[in-house]
Amino acid sequence: MKRNLITLVISAVLVVIFALLLFVFQVRQSEVAVVTTFGKPVATYTNAGAYFKLPWPVQKVYKFDQRVQNFEDKFSENYTADSVTLLSSVYIGWKISDGRRFLLTIRNGSIADAQLKLEGMLRSAKNAVIGKHQLADFVNSDAQQLKFEAIEKEIEQTVQDELSTNNIGVRVEFLGFKKIGLPDNVTQTVFDRMKSERQKFISQYDSEGNAEAQKIRSAAEREAAETLARADAQAQNIRAAGEAEAAKTFTVFQQNPELANFLLRIDALQKSFSQKSTVILDERMPPFDLFTQLPGATKQSGAANPAK
Repeated sequence: MKRNLITLVISAVLVVIFALLLFVFQVRQSEVAVVTTFGKPVATYTNAGAYFKLPWPVQKVYKFDQRVQNFEDKFSENYTADSVTLLSSVYIGWKISDGRRFLLTIRNGSIADAQLKLEGMLRSAKNAVIGKHQLADFVNSDAQQLKFEAIEKEIEQTVQDELSTNNIGVRVEFLGFKKIGLPDNVTQTVFDRMKSERQKFISQYDSEGNAEAQKIRSAAEREAAETLARADAQAQNIRAAGEAEAAKTFTVFQQNPELANFLLRIDALQKSFSQKSTVILDERMPPFDLFTQLPGATKQSGAANPAK
């Protein structure tokens, strides 16, 4: 009896497991699942979990890797707008955005087949975009003239537009240049051209520098001339004021010559004795003859008078 019970339990468990395998499927976090009924997609599941389905051949489940896929195209030749051969390689990251369209448009929903289709689109887009740009946008001694980021976005947008047009359930996540080079037969030509362009920049900068120096020099000369003119004008004003004052004094001196003579001799004495010194003088010579005119003075030639 116990053996029959165990057999029944095991049989029931096996039946449940078999039923789960027939009617339930699981979707992982990194997957997208598409359910078809008699070969026609009817449902898409992108969230992880367990879901119900009818057993085959009524319904079938296709699971695809929903993670970002990436590859690098071949290092190939392209021609720039100025007819220079450019070697380039581009890397691209893509993922399935619509599992149902991916199953319908890609044979057997193959990741490898999808990559082959993307490689063709990428090759066409790269040729078209590179052909619109000059070599200087890729190779330039001036880093500010390079347009790598803009060109990468152009190629990415071109591929994305073609994917949207074909509607294969795939979208581009990122794209960029992996490697860029020049063939040996054009490398020297490109370097010579870059050298010539750099020499043009040098000549331009020299010309601009000389022009700026001339402006500064002219401004300095003009300012110096203006300063000298102002100084001359001030000097003339001071000279005119001095002459006017001297004219007033001269008029007074003309009216009283003796007073003028006396004042001039007093001024000379003040300047002679401005510092402490011992002076040997002739009292008969002006302005020292004033000492002989003082009250109680005696006339002695060659007298020594201390100046205090």
